[in-house]
Formats: sequence, C-alpha cells, structure tokens
Amino acid sequence: MADIKIGNIQWFPGHMTKTKRMIAANLSLVDGVVALLDARIPLSSCNPQLTELMHSKPYMVLLNKADVADPNLTAQWVRYYQKQGIPALAVDCISGKGTKQFLPVVKEQMLGELLAKRQKAGMVGRPIRLMIVGIPNVGKSSFINKMAKSKRAKVEDRPGVTRTKQWVRVDEQTEFLDMPGVLWPKFDDEEVALRLAFTGAIRDQVLDIEALAMLLLEYLHENYPKSLLDRYKLETEETEGDKLLELVGRKRGMLLSGGVVNTERAAITVLDDFRGAKLGRITLEAPPKGADA
Repeated sequence: MADIKIGNIQWFPGHMTKTKRMIAANLSLVDGVVALLDARIPLSSCNPQLTELMHSKPYMVLLNKADVADPNLTAQWVRYYQKQGIPALAVDCISGKGTKQFLPVVKEQMLGELLAKRQKAGMVGRPIRLMIVGIPNVGKSSFINKMAKSKRAKVEDRPGVTRTKQWVRVDEQTEFLDMPGVLWPKFDDEEVALRLAFTGAIRDQVLDIEALAMLLLEYLHENYPKSLLDRYKLETEETEGDKLLELVGRKRGMLLSGGVVNTERAAITVLDDFRGAKLGRITLEAPPKGADA
C-alpha cells in the first residue's frame, strides 16, 4: 500500500478493560466458549487476549457476515479451523443462514465428550451454558437474538453497544452468556488495525476517514479490480488511493465550489459501500499458509 498515514489506531475504552476481567471471572460458569469472528477478517478479528483467556474451555468459531465475504475464502477459513480441531461454521446472523447447524455442532463436536460424561453420570437435565465473545460490531447480539428468537440483546450498527454481561435462555437445554465486545489495548500489526478499521470494528470518529478510504481503494484495486471499477463506473489504470478517491468523488458528482472534489463525502461513500457489500463479496485476508500456521 502507498505511504498513506491514518494515525496511530488505538481504541480501548475503559469498559473493555472491565470486560476482559469479567470474561476471566465468568469462565467457570460456562461449559464452552463461542467466538464470533468477521468472515472478511477472521485472523484480524480474533482477539489474542481472549484466546489466551479461553484456553481452558472447549472452543468454537463462527465466521459471521459470511454473506458479504468472499465465499471461496470463507470455505478455506472453515477448513483451516477444522484442521486444528476447532469446530467452525460460516453463518449470517441477520438472515439466520447457517445458524440451524450451530446447536448440533455444539453437541456433537464441541461438547460431545462432556455431554457423554454427563449422561453417564445421570446429569441429563443440566442445560448447556455457552459464553459468546467477539470484538465490537461482529454481530454477537444479532446471533443471540436469532438463536433465542427474540430481541433480548441490543443491536446497533456501531461498535461498543453491549456494555455488560447478560444471560439469555435459548431453549430449555441451552443458555448463552453474552459478553461485551472487546478489542485489545495495542495493535502491534498495523495491517490488523487497518482491517479492523475497514470493517467498522473501530469507531470512525477516531480515524482519518479519507486516508482509510484511500488505503481500502488501493487494496480493492489490487485484489478486486472489477468490483471496484464496475461499482463506480471507472475506466482507469490509476492505482494510488488519493487519485482513486478523487475519481470516485468526481464520478459521483461530489463537488464543492470551484469544482473541487468533496473527498470526505467520497470516503464515507466508499467505506459504506464496502461495509454494505455494495462492492460485492470481499474478504481482506486469506488463511495462513503451511501446516504450522
């Protein structure tokens, strides 16, 4: 990517520190942990601090927002986790696609051994308790509401809405412990921070939106050029983000007095189009290569 600076991306509100402690304190109350990841950025949306906390519990991955991710890469990610012995499902928590498979996978793959022990010990009526975790804006509340067939968890299209834990009864045999979304205090890898910013996991208000859109345009031009050019009806071999952003703004008639392009408005449009899948189904990272990845 070009030498475009969006500043030092750090966002770790005080409630997230509280959440990390809360997760550690409540692990003993659950049988397993379900981590929701963004199917467009599975690696970048996997909080390493949560992974460290949860190593003592059976663990499962849901690749949410699979409806807006590249289906070929999503299939590769599912295989990637399964090869590591981690149950994984691609889901869309808004439409519910894939969610019907969730409880069977939990009972057969994730908690099969535990449930067999309980049955042998005569503990038949005990409900399954699962902690639901993930970064902000990954869709935890939408997943919980879909599974519980209710509006128990608050849903908004912005990060950091859920601020406290809550128990939700899914059915007579299953309970969820919903935890607030939590990022980590320092993004050592700038690419990880960028991908989180692209997808809206970090509040736009703390970012340089125009620089962010320029970097996204460069990535799209390199990896999904047809989607980019078709969406904005561009005919150009330009690869630099600032020039691409100006072309988008000019093509859409986003002009200020004197014919100057309103690049802020163009940037908001590009980011909204990407996040709303108007540019097509796009994934920003592929599974690591090699057996030791």
